[in-house]
Amino acid sequence: MSVSYDFTGKVALITGSSSGIGAGIAQLSAKSGANVVVTGRNTDRVAKVAKQCTDLSPKQLTALEVVGDVNKQVDCDRLIDSTVQTFGKLDILVNNVGFAHMADVDTEDYFQIFQNVMQTNLNSVVYLTHKSVEHLAKTNGNIINISSIASKISAGR
Repeated sequence: MSVSYDFTGKVALITGSSSGIGAGIAQLSAKSGANVVVTGRNTDRVAKVAKQCTDLSPKQLTALEVVGDVNKQVDCDRLIDSTVQTFGKLDILVNNVGFAHMADVDTEDYFQIFQNVMQTNLNSVVYLTHKSVEHLAKTNGNIINISSIASKISAGR
């Protein structure tokens, strides 16, 4: 079964798009005609996926590369601002970045581990959504939040 999408003229920002599922979403969005924003913490991986997106784009649209950490508000601000400055709008925000760090409750730095997970998996989503909603409202845009089955699995000793 072949599925195709037409995102011609749309601007898609995908967090965590320098690898994994995020890279796949960015590539499919580019292949479907969207202007794509590729972001992550690793410059080389961001550049690699951005080139792949440009190569897949039917009109060879250049993907915007934004290196940054969604745990830093200044980087989130720069991510939204760069997107709107470059493309003039934002149509799709995909909150994809996330990670898990398993630790027992008696682990010495357990609370710091918990805070890091929550900062990445929850706070960054809330902040980026807050920062982008005014732009998405103008385009009648969409927000897609990616989650994991891991949130439904308990682990312990």
